[in-house]
Amino acid sequence: MSSPQRVQSVDRTLDVLEALADAGGAARSKDLATAIRLPVPTVHRILGTLAARGIVLQLADRSYSLGPRLVRLGAVAAHQTGAEAQPLLAELAESLGETVNLAFFTRDSMTYVAQAASPRSMRMFTEVGRRVPLHNTGVGKAVLAALPVEEARGLLALPPVDGGPAPDVEALLGEIARAREVGYAVDDEEQEVGVRCLAVAVPGGPAPAGLSVSGPSSRLTPQTFAEVARALSATAAGLAERWHAYDRG
Repeated sequence: MSSPQRVQSVDRTLDVLEALADAGGAARSKDLATAIRLPVPTVHRILGTLAARGIVLQLADRSYSLGPRLVRLGAVAAHQTGAEAQPLLAELAESLGETVNLAFFTRDSMTYVAQAASPRSMRMFTEVGRRVPLHNTGVGKAVLAALPVEEARGLLALPPVDGGPAPDVEALLGEIARAREVGYAVDDEEQEVGVRCLAVAVPGGPAPAGLSVSGPSSRLTPQTFAEVARALSATAAGLAERWHAYDRG
């Protein structure tokens, strides 16, 4: 199948939005133009149109920020992505008997977009839509392990989104290196006492993503890690293939 024809104006508009996100959510048109190598008047016109639609906001200092309409678009996109993944998550939860979660990387944290609950009466629960830190969650560490080391270092230097203490960056980089070697990351009762979580990165998605299995430490023991990691990796590959199929149309 031939590649779809690209529309230059749409490409440029998306470049502006992604540059705004990369800048932390707010920037001046001149700085955005420099970042994406477009003329300032072109970027200014794009921002004006986006502001008229509520996609961006012009602030008092004449800079621009991502606007409120993106919240709705993002929420719908996250819900739809989670819904598409649900059958694979449910199959894995049934197979392993533990709760399965899918989360996407969102600049400085992970956001859960889908969950399949364990069939057992004693099970873990996380709210879909919840944001969690990168440094003490399985999904966060799995995504960090899939990134270049210096990018991971920079993300770990940011204040944790839960307001908790800053992590030991060098110690975490060592843990992430081990996760990269074995192919999975572990939250060993870091989020909640008595609960363990194994996670892998999901390749090829619309954004960096992590897939995890969570359960009581009494059931999710180190002796089960290899088996759980294999099942996680197989499901992650299935998700990646499904997303890739959507891209191919």
